[in-house]
Amino acid sequence: RWVAAGYDGMTNMELRRKVGYRPRSHRAPKGATPHSARRSHAAFLGLGEDVCAAAWEMDTVEGAREDGACLLTLLHRPSRLQLALPLEEKTAGCVAGALEGVRAVLGADGTRRVFRAVLTDNGTEFSDEDAIAALIGEGPGETRLFYCDPRRSDQKGACERNHVEIRKLLPKGRGLRFDRLVPADLALAMSHVNSEPRGALGFATPARAFRAMLGADAEALLEAYGVEDVPIEELDLTPGLIERARAERGDAPLS
Repeated sequence: RWVAAGYDGMTNMELRRKVGYRPRSHRAPKGATPHSARRSHAAFLGLGEDVCAAAWEMDTVEGAREDGACLLTLLHRPSRLQLALPLEEKTAGCVAGALEGVRAVLGADGTRRVFRAVLTDNGTEFSDEDAIAALIGEGPGETRLFYCDPRRSDQKGACERNHVEIRKLLPKGRGLRFDRLVPADLALAMSHVNSEPRGALGFATPARAFRAMLGADAEALLEAYGVEDVPIEELDLTPGLIERARAERGDAPLS
């Protein structure tokens, strides 16, 4: 805001990322997806610092406008590990289907161990709170699924920030068709994203931190979704990574 106001002679042109954003819309917000009061962000904070710090953040990433497919992203706060799961459509049914896949990997007991709390936004794709809660292992008398306040994506800021890493490989505004993505594409992308050393982890990688924290459960998830360790000298967080791999396999370009 200070830069936009011209303080100290600066302009927005000096901000590398901001100049690529569309102007913020000032239209009246859509009505928030209704959910139970016990699933509010205030209730989430009431779980205590330890549980909140160990929570998962859930969101979606969209492709081209004419493409109904998108990605469901799940970020583990302590390790910064992020999974990207394909959705044929941005609907509650497709979200439930993707989470059923996660549950199939971990089993009922593993799902309950891993997903102690999940924080998501008010998008219509997350409107079926009962189905999502059941899939992440919520039992009678407990609450594991929570929603951010309307228009407060900053409340799940770790997930939003990590989307920047995904967008390095799948840039917005390039007309990329997510309905053409295959499991090998997502496995390659998330192997590189999760092999990037992070200062917040003492320059460990999210994949290694995830394994250290969740052991066999983490290994099962990473193996199921093809997330592998990439040596630092081979890291490639550019759009060409996926396109080259698709060309080698003989697949059509994403755009």
